[in-house]
Amino acid sequence: GRLAAEALPNEIVYAGFSLGVMPAQMLAQTRRGTKGALLFHGCFPTSEFGGTWPQGVPLQIHMMDADEWALPPNEDLEVARQLAETIPSAELFLYPGDRHLFADNSLPDYD
Repeated sequence: GRLAAEALPNEIVYAGFSLGVMPAQMLAQTRRGTKGALLFHGCFPTSEFGGTWPQGVPLQIHMMDADEWALPPNEDLEVARQLAETIPSAELFLYPGDRHLFADNSLPDYD
């Protein structure tokens, strides 16, 4: 993620799907000039990347409320709720359902 992003302009929106939220969130949180982040199907505590979410940077998290990959023992849904409650520029979009990759129209989980 970090090496690939060196060729990109700083002022962009980062997006990630599933495990891809890790580099997207890391770059959005640590790279100067970030315009926003779209995290689909997962997220991490901001402490995972060494600090707080950048002030004023919009964050959207999109998940299904019964996605087995977001529920315990995984902590994604709990973390998403915490981020939405503690970061003024964060929004959690929680959809009914149990699919994980629901936004990828090339997969059976698409909804």
